Amino acid sequence: MKRILITGGAGFVGSHLAFACRERFGAKVVVLDNLHRKGSELNVPDLKKAGVKVVRGDVRNPEDVASCGKCDLLIECSAEPSVLAGMDGSPDYVVHTNLTGALHCFEHARKHGAGVMFLSTSRVYPIEKLSALAMDEEETRFVLSDEQPFAGVSSKGISEEFPIDGTRSYYGASKLAAEIMLAEYGASGDVPYVVNRFGVIAGPRQMGKVDQGVAALWVARHIFGGDLSYIGYGGTGKQVRDMLHIDDAVRLIMMQIESLSEHSGGCFNVGGGWRNAMSLCELTGLCEAAAGSSIEIGSVPETRPADVPIYITDNSKVQRAFDWRPEKSMSAIIGDIARWMRDDAERVRPIFS
Repeated sequence: MKRILITGGAGFVGSHLAFACRERFGAKVVVLDNLHRKGSELNVPDLKKAGVKVVRGDVRNPEDVASCGKCDLLIECSAEPSVLAGMDGSPDYVVHTNLTGALHCFEHARKHGAGVMFLSTSRVYPIEKLSALAMDEEETRFVLSDEQPFAGVSSKGISEEFPIDGTRSYYGASKLAAEIMLAEYGASGDVPYVVNRFGVIAGPRQMGKVDQGVAALWVARHIFGGDLSYIGYGGTGKQVRDMLHIDDAVRLIMMQIESLSEHSGGCFNVGGGWRNAMSLCELTGLCEAAAGSSIEIGSVPETRPADVPIYITDNSKVQRAFDWRPEKSMSAIIGDIARWMRDDAERVRPIFS
């Protein structure tokens, strides 16, 4: 791996991967990013200091991708990651970024004989089916029941066998369509690839928003102040997600890069798993402990479009393939985010204001 191109490389996940690839492989790393996400510009000086070449450009423009030059590996991290994207207007940006942009990346990889690591999402699974899961309501969270109406779901969470038919938001649909096209590139024999359907990734350098990056947003409000609300499902904060520390995600991707030819064509659900599953109201308790303060949290009973009450990743397949499992707990995730925000408060505070 002499030359690695990371699209979306100034973002949360992409920047962590750029640092890791420089350290692990000693490769020349080029990142392409349009800096659309507020706060991504803060990573640019650190990337350059680490010897990473930063190209400002957009995957929607094939000329921008081509300007990055030859690569041996392309890590596709560019995305509009909000599940609400396009729902209150035109879906043009989310579709062209997540699908058209991905196709430009795959074609670039084909031309240069490069492999592809594609970061997809758990949101490829249909909303109606996820919302129809059998669950029990406990004091602080929803819990998956033992008896379920669909295959591919258990107390461990959602596996790759979960039904894929149905609707899933412009975000989820564009990522799934990109997965399908990547499989076609792979079938030609020209592009070895691996797909990771990540759940919630969290950690330092994440510029969280209401619709994406909830852990960082929750910590920021407890440290810097600001409004928070439990939205949907009666406004009780019982909806559940599992969270994966960025270090655990990067560690897996490094392993996959080193065994890409062996696992080419693989598609894996990746997340924190049931041990790192937590409701919003439970997350509040962790944030209070990390910040040493509490804030009043509002309640909005009405559920937003495209939301689901519970999603937990079943990591069984990826654990078998790579002998990998998450190592960092929810407490470690929140603690690391809080330390980063305090240490870099001067730069970070305005992003969350």
